[in-house]
Amino acid sequence: MATLLPFPAPAAIPAAAPQAVLRMQGLRKSFERRQVLCGIDWDVPAGRVIGLLGRNGAGKTTLLRCVLGLAPIDAGTVELFGEPMTEPGGARLHRVGFVPQNFELFPWMKVRAYLDFTAAFYPGWNHVLATRLLQEWELDPKQKIGRLSQGQRQKLAIVRAIAPEPDLLVLDEPVASLDPQARRAFMAELLALMRGPGKTVIFSTHITADLERADADIALLRDGRIQFTRPLAELKARLCHAVLNRPAGWAAAPALAGVIKSRITGASLHLLLEDVPAERLHQLAKDEDASLRIEMPTLEDLFVELA
Repeated sequence: MATLLPFPAPAAIPAAAPQAVLRMQGLRKSFERRQVLCGIDWDVPAGRVIGLLGRNGAGKTTLLRCVLGLAPIDAGTVELFGEPMTEPGGARLHRVGFVPQNFELFPWMKVRAYLDFTAAFYPGWNHVLATRLLQEWELDPKQKIGRLSQGQRQKLAIVRAIAPEPDLLVLDEPVASLDPQARRAFMAELLALMRGPGKTVIFSTHITADLERADADIALLRDGRIQFTRPLAELKARLCHAVLNRPAGWAAAPALAGVIKSRITGASLHLLLEDVPAERLHQLAKDEDASLRIEMPTLEDLFVELA
């Protein structure tokens, strides 16, 4: 199983580090006898897009619902905007936008009536933004929600989450039912929202290209824990994929400090490496009488290797 080697601690922590928007300590959640979240400790800083990655069934949806008070937790604590999340109500949730995987809207309501009804709960609701998005995303304000397609309903759910201009936007696979053009339009609005000071987005998705477009920090949920949270640029700078080929093949991977994961396929040895200089890889290839190819992995490559 892939395990990231620990990164060195930063040389210094700025005195004015932003307060965590979300803070979890010892968060646990089980369903029947299966433990899904196994004591998660995780701080989410303000002002960043956080891409939450993990395989299907890793517990991403469960985690997001627990931290927003939409599902009870078995143990641990959750703080939202610096205050204990002891109940789901309160003014703090007016600062949160949420798009779940399955958004159950009121099928008998018309689009405009639904948004007007929702706007009454949010003092910061941006009516101009909501109207513009309805026009640009071709949502008929007079159409009943029950007659919208799945993609149209998802667009409406996103409008409902973005229009309050929340300080924390939580998105659980929000673009799975959108076509590429609609996804690109959504990402443009997301990045526009992030221009506001202190805005934070937690974005669970398997579409890694969207996270690369947002220059997100990547958080990996695996084995019931957040294994790491690192800026995407840092991951790409510190990790590389090396392929060594030789006709004799490989009985086992040679010992090399910095190997995160190794895989043998025929005459090829694939290595996922952290902080290994190219000079050391060239020396290894020379010692093993093998050809060498060094590749910079994409986020999708890293997800496949590490999740």
